[in-house]
Amino acid sequence: MSEHQPYVPADKVLPELTSRVIVIGILLGAVMTAANAYLGMLVGMTVSASIPAAVMSMLILRGFQFKDVSILENNSVQTMASAGESLAAGIIFTVPALLVMGIWSDINWIDTFIIAFLGGVLGTMFTIALRRVFIVEEALPYPEGVACREVLVSGEEGGSGLIAIIYALIIGGLFGWCVKGMHLVKHSVHKAFDLGGIRAYVGSEMSIALFSVGYIVGLRIASFIFLGGVLGFGILVPLYGMVNGWPAGIDSTDAFMVIWNEQIRFVGVGAMVVGGVYTLWTMRKTIMTGFKKALNFTDIDENEELPRTEIDIDMRKVLFVCVVIAVLTFLFYWWRTGSLVLAIVGALFLAVAAFFFSAVAGYIAGVVGSSNSPVSGMTIATLLFTAMIVWVVGDFMLGMEKEDLMYATLIIAAVVAVNAAIAGDVMQDLKTGHLVGATPHKQQIAEIIGVVVGAIVIGPVLWLLNEAFRITKTHCYDNPPNNWDPAEQTLQQACEGALLAPQAELIGSIIQGIFGGELNLPMITLGALIAVIIIWRKMPVMSVAIGIYLPLALSVPIMVGGLVSHIVVKSAHRRVDGELLDEPSQEALEAGEEVSSRGVLLGAGFIAGESLMGVLIAFIIVVWDEPHHIIGLGQLGDFWTLLFYSWFIAVFIFLVSRSLPQSRDGSNLITDSIAVISDGFRRFIRAFSPQK
Repeated sequence: MSEHQPYVPADKVLPELTSRVIVIGILLGAVMTAANAYLGMLVGMTVSASIPAAVMSMLILRGFQFKDVSILENNSVQTMASAGESLAAGIIFTVPALLVMGIWSDINWIDTFIIAFLGGVLGTMFTIALRRVFIVEEALPYPEGVACREVLVSGEEGGSGLIAIIYALIIGGLFGWCVKGMHLVKHSVHKAFDLGGIRAYVGSEMSIALFSVGYIVGLRIASFIFLGGVLGFGILVPLYGMVNGWPAGIDSTDAFMVIWNEQIRFVGVGAMVVGGVYTLWTMRKTIMTGFKKALNFTDIDENEELPRTEIDIDMRKVLFVCVVIAVLTFLFYWWRTGSLVLAIVGALFLAVAAFFFSAVAGYIAGVVGSSNSPVSGMTIATLLFTAMIVWVVGDFMLGMEKEDLMYATLIIAAVVAVNAAIAGDVMQDLKTGHLVGATPHKQQIAEIIGVVVGAIVIGPVLWLLNEAFRITKTHCYDNPPNNWDPAEQTLQQACEGALLAPQAELIGSIIQGIFGGELNLPMITLGALIAVIIIWRKMPVMSVAIGIYLPLALSVPIMVGGLVSHIVVKSAHRRVDGELLDEPSQEALEAGEEVSSRGVLLGAGFIAGESLMGVLIAFIIVVWDEPHHIIGLGQLGDFWTLLFYSWFIAVFIFLVSRSLPQSRDGSNLITDSIAVISDGFRRFIRAFSPQK
């Protein structure tokens, strides 16, 4: 057992799962579920909600001047709120694939709730059983859990983080209202043009949420995502157009997007499949270690008297709930597939796969963090195994219809995906609780409440977003927006604002290819070969693959955010050391970490603000009308749109730069930026220069 002294000692009892915590946790959990569902389908990534939820929890509990607020109450609120974010990730990566495949014409609230509930509760139960092994005995680091502990402690002891998140939320919401609500500026600026016989493309999405994602993931990951976008839009699309000809009857920009949508994005599919499988392969030792540890979770002395900070929910109750969930899963499959045999096989497979991936996701999150946990790779691997089982039982043995086979495959994979996504988040939250001195069984109850709230909310949120924007362009083309007027715009233009949901598009394409032979095999094969080359060059294959799969316009703001992150951190190093060193001093590293943390906090607020405004606008559109129709203001052109967007980025940079240390030589952020960029060019040239 690890030597550990929690912030709140085990012999001290503080308010924890109080009635106000439950009410605030439910409300905040619903909000975070909606916000992350929107962000995840917009760009294909979700951002861990633990830290923003912790800050918002402190803001609410202390801002409304509740009496005697404890750090353990804040921890319980963030636990409930972050559960919805993880559950949203598992759902949005899978369930919208039913729209892509044409099985659903709209979001089915009941089925979505059942999938989310089964996967969420099962993942929570398994991780309750694994908490003692991974957190207490193995003492895995769980980096995001540790970071959340620091936020909670700083809030308890006083800090400026609350003010920063308020600014960021307001600014993010204002930006979202101007772009998505009032249409004062364009949501993207892009243009294709002929350049010396070659058609080129430039463009960028106008989103400070994407900019913030780039800041949070950093320059390295952002640059690889951008590299994938350049590879797709800068090389593959023009090359395909030159060889096979450009679509006729439409302008250059629309022709560019048609080729990307119908051909080149499948290169990203192939690269993501290979990347997902390879990621799991590289982690095989970590996976097996975690699985072996998980199998030993019952090796606990029942007579051992445990302190308050080590008391979990009774394992007999956990086992009972797992059995009930397995039975409910069997009944759900039987109800939806109409096959008793397939329901039995599917429920048994899910029980084994869910426990395996709970152990895997929980262990990997402990080593590299839940944001870096390859949930997409695990989902794809599960999908392939599930498809094989469904094909053998449902097609070969029972002769079921193709649509039923595709549906059966998707719902099993979706439950496992939710289960894996929840497992990593639960372990991070329980690590935070372990560090601050929470009572595990109370925090686990809070986690279950958060999962149930997320399961209830996610269906209506997906329906709302689909009604307002359409989820995936494939679904938009088959089911045009309700307000589309063919006399005013083409279908291509009407679907420009559709939410991309790239993982759902990918999973839908894989399932259709397996059971219907509709995959674009030449392009998928090309993507697989590109992934092999990327792996050979030891680059992060999934980041590049996502960049190929996403439009370049989405990669640009992510890249800009990564650049800003790099510049401000290096500026902090330069101001402390007086120059840019290959190995900054410890004081410089601490200054850079402080600036980076402030930017992450602001970025999380920008993401939450813009995302929540997107959900609010979707609600207004569905129940009333589009806000810009009601008020009727005009839209600015490309130049003013770019200027408007640049102003918000400048505000972000200004707020972050306030955390920079005082310069020794009187330099400002502009001179710092020039020095950092010059140093970057020197390093780049040096890396490609012959060694003496």
